[in-house]
Order: sequence, then C-alpha cells, then structure tokens
Amino acid sequence: MKPTYVVAISGASGVIYGVRLLKALVQTPCRVILMVSQGGFRVLAHEMGFTPEKDLQQFLVNQGVVCHSQSAIEIFCETDYAVSPASGSFVHSGMVIVPCSMKSLAAIATGYADNLISRSADVCLKERRPLILVPRETPLSLIHLENMTRACRAGATILPPSPSFYAAPATVEALVDTITARILDHLNVRHDLVPRWCHGTT
Repeated sequence: MKPTYVVAISGASGVIYGVRLLKALVQTPCRVILMVSQGGFRVLAHEMGFTPEKDLQQFLVNQGVVCHSQSAIEIFCETDYAVSPASGSFVHSGMVIVPCSMKSLAAIATGYADNLISRSADVCLKERRPLILVPRETPLSLIHLENMTRACRAGATILPPSPSFYAAPATVEALVDTITARILDHLNVRHDLVPRWCHGTT
C-alpha cells in the first residue's frame, strides 16, 4: 500500500520549501494531501507569483511538481474541517508544515485547533504520528522558543530551515534541497537530493 503524506503551507516566508517538498514526494508512488492557509496563498502569490484566480494544481505543475504515475495530490484550504487528517481514525505516514508560521506554531503548541492545519497537527500529536514543523522566523522571541519547546515535548520534530553548505550549493534551489532532504529523511523517504556528509579518516 502506497504511503500518504500530509503537507501544509502556512503564511510564512519560505513557501519554496513546501513546493520543493511536494515535487520530491510525488516523484515516488504516494498520496499527498496538501493544505494551504489563507496566509499561505498570499505568500505563494508574493514569493512565487501564484495568481489566486488560477488553478493551484496547474501552478504546481508549472513549478515542476509532476506526479509519478502512481501519485496524486489532493488540495484543501484551512477551512475544510471535514478532511480525513482531521480525524484520529485516518492513518497516514506523517505530516509536515512547511513553512510553519509562528501563528500556526502557537496554535499547535497550545492545542488551539481552530482550522484544518492546526487540527490535523493536533491529531498527529495525540495519535503519536510523525509531525514535522519547519518554523520560518528570525530572530526568535522567548514566546517562539517556548512554543517550539512545548511542541517538541508533545512529540513534534522542530526542523528549522537552516541550509547546510558543506556540499557547496551553487543555487537557491540547491540550498533549498539541503532542507528538503532532511525533511524526507524524517519521513523515511529515500532520496538522492544532496550528498551525505562522509568525513574520511587519515
């Protein structure tokens, strides 16, 4: 049975990470349930040129998100409360919020499940399913740090988008891939996006 992944794009800078993750996931046989917040749509428009009047599925194809013959993406907005991941009875292979806004982080850390994204994350925590948060903010206030700690203690993985440079990435896309690769690792998805660090001995 092919895996199902839940991906959410919230209203923080760095939506390129979410789009790149989608591209990597659907190159393998899988089902992806994509959730986009109202803020996420606004950032997609500002940072990647998405026009709200156009079809998001086609926009993703134009960004190189082309599905494997056995893959599919289902798209929902944050007000679609009845979607499967909002129920604890729905089993999936992990959820990623990328980028994760401080608002979404605060909702998750405090159990304030007021939309599809925060409710689905809340379900991951209570059902002990993988939940990866990619928080995009700097600098971080004490409130942000405490919310990350609270979410981590509840079972979430906090994966800040801090690109690595040991492979000498030459493009923005290559930098983005260093984060996408770490997300895929935590989802147990095999990939060859970036070389593994292997320090030789003398």
